[in-house]
Amino acid sequence: MGVELVDHDFFLTAANDFAEWAEGRSRLRMEDFYRWQRQRLELLMDGDAPAGGAWNFDHDNRERPPKDGRAWPAITRFELDEIDRSVLATLDADAAVTTWGADPDGLWPVTRGQALVRLQDFIDRGLAPFGPHEDAMLAGEWKLAHSLLASSLNLGLLHPEEVARAAEAAYQEGAAPISSVEGFVRQVIGWREYVWCLYWYWGADYRTRNALSATLSVPPAFTGEATTEMACVEATVAGLHERAYGHHIQRLMVLGNLALTAGVDPWAMSEWMRVNFIDGAEWVMVPNVIGMALHADGGEMATKPYASGGAYLNKMSDYCRGCRFDPKKRTGDDACPFTSLYWDFLARNADELAGNPRMGQQLAGMRRLSDLDATRERAAHVRVRLGAGEL
Repeated sequence: MGVELVDHDFFLTAANDFAEWAEGRSRLRMEDFYRWQRQRLELLMDGDAPAGGAWNFDHDNRERPPKDGRAWPAITRFELDEIDRSVLATLDADAAVTTWGADPDGLWPVTRGQALVRLQDFIDRGLAPFGPHEDAMLAGEWKLAHSLLASSLNLGLLHPEEVARAAEAAYQEGAAPISSVEGFVRQVIGWREYVWCLYWYWGADYRTRNALSATLSVPPAFTGEATTEMACVEATVAGLHERAYGHHIQRLMVLGNLALTAGVDPWAMSEWMRVNFIDGAEWVMVPNVIGMALHADGGEMATKPYASGGAYLNKMSDYCRGCRFDPKKRTGDDACPFTSLYWDFLARNADELAGNPRMGQQLAGMRRLSDLDATRERAAHVRVRLGAGEL
C-alpha cells in the first residue's frame, strides 16, 4: 500500500526485538531484561561490567520513612494558559462529561518546555535523595523525591533515553550516588519498557486473566463514593483526587494489596486505575495491575503475590500512627483490615498458591494460626463492609 511502518519511538525497545529476546526463555524475568537493556544501550556500564560494581542496588533503596521532618525536593509548577482554560471550560460546559478529582492547577507538564523543566528539577534536586526512600510513604509528603516524569514520558514530551542519560551524567559528575541513579534508571529503561513490551507480547487475552477468581467490585473507598477510616487508603485516595497521582508503593501495597487480598475483579481494577491516574494507559495498567498487583495471571509476571498485612504498611509508612485500626491485630473491630484480609487471602487461595516456592513459609505460618477461623470471620465481615463503602 506504499506505507512505511516504523517502531513506536516513545520507547527504546521494539516489540520484535523483545520477542526475539524472549524466545526460548522459560520465564521473562524483569531483572534479565533490565541487564540486557543496560548492555545493549551501554547505559550505566563500566566496559562490560555494571557501573558501581553491581547490577542492582535495591538493598540500599528500602529504608523506612525518615522521622526527622526533613524538607523534600521542591518542584516547579506551571501557570495555566489560554489553551488550558479553554479545555477546562469546554469540559465544564459538556453535560455528557463526568469528571472526578480536583481541577488541574499547573502541577503536570503539558508542553515540551515544561517537561524539560520538570526533568531538570529532578536531576538537580530529586535524584540524589530518591533512592533510599523510594519505597517509603508519608502522610504529610505526597511525592518524597520521586521524579514525577511518567506522564511526560507517556505523552512523548520526554524521551526515555534522554531521561536515563541525564541520570547517568549526574552519577558520572558525582552529583548523585549510584544507588539512587541505578534505582531510577531501572524504572525508566527496565520496568517501564518491560511492561510496555509484555503488554504487546502477551496480547489482548491477557486482560481477561483472573486466576484467583476475584469478583468484588472496586471499593467505594477507592472511587470517592464513600469515605474510609483506613488511614493509608484515605491518604492515597485523597492524593489521587487532588493530583491524579500516587507513587508506585502506594499503588502496589495500598491500593493493589487491598484489592488483591479482598478479591477485587482484576479488569475492573485495571480500568479504574487507567482512568484515574495521570500516567494511566491500558498498556501501563494491564500488566501492572493484572500481572503485578493482583496476581491474576497465576504468577506469569510476578514470582509471588504482593500481599501483606498491616505490618508492612506500619514499617514503610507513618499512616498507622493516626489510624483507628491496629496493624498487629487480625481479629476484633479494631483489627487492621489489611492484616485480617492477608491471612484470609492465604487460606482462601491455599490450593492455588501451594506450588509457589516463595509462598511456602507464609502458608505454613497461616496454618499455625490458632485463631484462623476467627480471623477469616473478621475478613469476611471486612469484605462485606468494604464492598458496601462502610469501612
